[in-house]
Amino acid sequence: MGIVAGLDSSPDFTRIVVCDADTGAVLRQGYAPHPVEIPEGGGRPADIDPQVWLLSLGEAAGGGLLEGVEAIGVSSQANAVVPLDAQGNTVRPALVGADKRAQVAAADLIDGFGGREGWAQAVGSVPQAGQAVTKLRWLARNEPEAAGRTAVLLQAHDWLVWQLLGRPVRRTTDRGGASGTGYWSAATGGYRPDLVELALGRHAMLPEVLGPSDAAGTTPEGLLISAGTGETMAAAFGLGIGLGDAVVSLGASGSVMAVHPEPLVDPTGMITALADATGMHLPVVTTLNAVRTLRGTAELLGVPDLEALSELAMKSTPGAHGLVLLPYLEGERTPHLPHTAGTLAGLRRESMKPEHLARAAFEGMLCGLADALDVLRGRGVEVRRVFLLGAAAELPAVQAAAPGLFGAQVVVPQPADYAAIGAARQAAWALGVHRGTLDPHTPPRWQGAVAQVLEPGEELAVGQAVRQQFVAVREQTHPDAMRP
Repeated sequence: MGIVAGLDSSPDFTRIVVCDADTGAVLRQGYAPHPVEIPEGGGRPADIDPQVWLLSLGEAAGGGLLEGVEAIGVSSQANAVVPLDAQGNTVRPALVGADKRAQVAAADLIDGFGGREGWAQAVGSVPQAGQAVTKLRWLARNEPEAAGRTAVLLQAHDWLVWQLLGRPVRRTTDRGGASGTGYWSAATGGYRPDLVELALGRHAMLPEVLGPSDAAGTTPEGLLISAGTGETMAAAFGLGIGLGDAVVSLGASGSVMAVHPEPLVDPTGMITALADATGMHLPVVTTLNAVRTLRGTAELLGVPDLEALSELAMKSTPGAHGLVLLPYLEGERTPHLPHTAGTLAGLRRESMKPEHLARAAFEGMLCGLADALDVLRGRGVEVRRVFLLGAAAELPAVQAAAPGLFGAQVVVPQPADYAAIGAARQAAWALGVHRGTLDPHTPPRWQGAVAQVLEPGEELAVGQAVRQQFVAVREQTHPDAMRP
């Protein structure tokens, strides 16, 4: 059918893959960092001029990378809000990330609209610091003049698609991106303009929500641009996950998501009801503590890196001689314990060895993510396979413990630009539908991710015993914290 490109504009860089539209084979790749200044003290800036995304895109596409490409899909970082005025100019730099300045705004919104349950019923999620709706409340409270000039609201991938198309009158988004805003409901498939007004203090235009295989338009040069989507949805699409699959992502914090045929409304707010890039749903449960637990333990034990911590942990045995770490070092979202701290239980003379603490850190992190998996399972989400993502997924201590603790087959895909690949697959789908060669309800069948497959096997009973040890300590320390 030709060749297509997928463009992923992450928080730090732009990655482009050029793929065969029929098989998904990656033919060419491009990369460029975003030209931004790092704030004093490190970390990422909370405000970004969207033009840097275009500059990065142009650099990544240099050298004729897009020659012969017939369609482009765009994925981009979640939660980046681009406020535009009535003329389409940016009112202020884009608000990005999940910075702490929005935490007060999130609490403000929750109290102002029926509490956590009211929000969950309205849009399938409770406001969080990173979401667009929370950033709008912060903008209204702290920059009222800018809020007053805001006439149109776009997310990062919406803005990039709009720019690629030459800034047409029509502005679009997709279900996946819209579902993360906090003012679009995956259950009803519609916006809640009243929540935008509640947050921003005024009405604002919102982009049209396209279907998964729809095209956003065609450039003057005849290049088809697909709907685009958020980075999370694009990565899931690039991995090729389907019903029965869950994805556990190991970053500093953790997330667990799974494909489900219907939206889940969770009054506790543990589940964020996102839509995926195929027309299905992608419920997500997040934890605040994943790899940061391992890094903290490595510092405490004086080991140089996570590889050394893993090697140390493998000298211990499952259950870490009774040592249990509740890894709530930054408070926790799942369970909802925002002001708690971590707990180390089971200290005995024989367990007070570095290797047992190292093992307890790995088991505590994975048990916390298993709690998140159980939130989804408890709502009827089927989990037969768990895709494990992130650099820590390669560590032997993670791979040894994960299948037994998760109670499922664990798949560790080879590192790849899955968000960019997912964006390219979306472009191939839109191109095929445009040409009449693909069904608008059936995405192209691409090669699956090359992966290592780990079975729980004989270790399942051992893993479940370790899990019960963790649950017993959690219940004793934080009774009923995981109750719906």
